Amino acid sequence: MADDGWLFSLKAVEANLPGDPAQMRFHYALRHGTMKFGLYAPLEEDRQTPHRQDELYFVVSGSGYVLKNGQRRPFTAHDVIFVEAGAEHGFVEFTSDFAAWVVFWGADGGEA
Repeated sequence: MADDGWLFSLKAVEANLPGDPAQMRFHYALRHGTMKFGLYAPLEEDRQTPHRQDELYFVVSGSGYVLKNGQRRPFTAHDVIFVEAGAEHGFVEFTSDFAAWVVFWGADGGEA
């Protein structure tokens, strides 16, 4: 199934990820208003910084640990992770097949 602008397949979006592990392995598949939807699949290490919007990660594959504001929790495929705007967060000790759909939305600074 191909990406047709309103229905997205993992395989089609993965094809747009950079192949170089030194690059941020992220691709926005859709932007609509304040909402942005993409795929995040880091290799080796997660180098992201806090974001200006609230976000949800829907873990597609892999496992590891998520750090958020000093807390560390295990995650696995099919988990959903909420990160509020501005929160320090990242993924560590994740498997090489880790990938997550990511949805950002709302105003800068997040919603109350």
